[in-house]
Amino acid sequence: MISSLPQILAMGNPSPQPGENPTKGLVGMAGYMILIFAFLYLIMIRPQMKQQKDHQKMLDALKVGDRVLVSGSIFGIVSQIKEKSVVVKIAENTKIELLRSGIQQVVREDAKEEKKS
Repeated sequence: MISSLPQILAMGNPSPQPGENPTKGLVGMAGYMILIFAFLYLIMIRPQMKQQKDHQKMLDALKVGDRVLVSGSIFGIVSQIKEKSVVVKIAENTKIELLRSGIQQVVREDAKEEKKS
């Protein structure tokens, strides 16, 4: 049993035959790796980048009076826009200041009416 161990290990790593290119296997493996990376890029990375870009456009288009949904599931109305933060009125005489990134979405009234009908 012990004498067959080197034979088993040698079977897992075959040496190239005479006249055969030893880098052929590496080139094929590199091709598969590139294919896998391209697949992951198209399925995972690209959609997330597009979503981040759309969210940034929404934050750039933010204006006073917009009804927004804040990360903590709080609705409010934008009352002041600063360079890196936004002041949101969430109730009568209650305003909070939060980072722009804390805004999940702008709630449009026309979209709300379409869902009712």
